[in-house]
Amino acid sequence: MVIQESISARLYIELKDSKLPVDWLKINPWNAFPGILISCIFALLSGCTTLPGQTKSDAVVATIFTEPDTNTHNVSAADFNILGRISIQDEKQSFSGSFRWQHLATSDEILLFTPLGQAVAEITKDHEGVRLITSKLEAFYAPDVENLTQEILGWRMPLNGLQYWIQGTHSPITAAEKDLDNKDRIVAIRQDGWHIHYNSFAPAQINSIPLPKVLNLVYQNLRIRLVVDDWKVE
Repeated sequence: MVIQESISARLYIELKDSKLPVDWLKINPWNAFPGILISCIFALLSGCTTLPGQTKSDAVVATIFTEPDTNTHNVSAADFNILGRISIQDEKQSFSGSFRWQHLATSDEILLFTPLGQAVAEITKDHEGVRLITSKLEAFYAPDVENLTQEILGWRMPLNGLQYWIQGTHSPITAAEKDLDNKDRIVAIRQDGWHIHYNSFAPAQINSIPLPKVLNLVYQNLRIRLVVDDWKVE
């Protein structure tokens, strides 16, 4: 097996002896991963290509400041399985596509696709760490998702906070600011250097709160727009 060291991740080029779920992913090994990120920006629906700036909404009537929960080891985001669309923009690149994300208390699995349904990357996180597989069947490993996606994809995925933000709440691990409207609905969250603004919510189910449908995340020059098309909370 050929091993090449990178900044924070190890690349295993020969994957034939590994247990990675390549057949299940249906990744086309002839796709050039960097080319996919650049070329598919204009192919998605226009609703996911323009990212508005993060501003404080006129609907905000209250801002709540929260401190870290001292019992964070007992607090976890609810399990969910969602399908949606994603758009990413910064000063160096743009990407639009779709995603599938299954979150459990002990693991996360995120699949990124082009608008035509070709797999771009698989990101998994469990007790052993984080693994990212590209469309070229290259596997990268690192301790955390944010640094791994920054190094390999060129943009940061804030998984630790996003598992909460995408459900319309803040992470209990660090301090946060939350803007609420006159019906106590979440309008925006500011946490860990990220600004999360909620544009719309899916219709509430019986005995449950409305879940976010469209949200925009801003971190310095990076903008991420998520549109959730199908919610399944477990």
